[in-house]
Amino acid sequence: ARQRLFTARLPLARKELLLGVNQTIMLALSMAVIASVIGAGGLGDRVYQALASVDVGAALAAGIPIVLLAVVLDRTTAAAGRRIGAGEAGPV
Repeated sequence: ARQRLFTARLPLARKELLLGVNQTIMLALSMAVIASVIGAGGLGDRVYQALASVDVGAALAAGIPIVLLAVVLDRTTAAAGRRIGAGEAGPV
């Protein structure tokens, strides 16, 4: 069972596992602003403070780094997924 797991199942599931990691990262970044509402601080704190004071420009300026971080991490995990997928043989 262990040999089947490591030689067949995990290699075939790598792309899907990486997709799950990607979605988890995106969820964590999207929760940054929501978590700051309850006082968690972090990345979303400046965005929340700006929105609370109705300063849309400051909220936009504070939100851009979060979006850029999300884009970079998304592209990185997508590239890793393509790299992993390129090494696998397609269906015969």
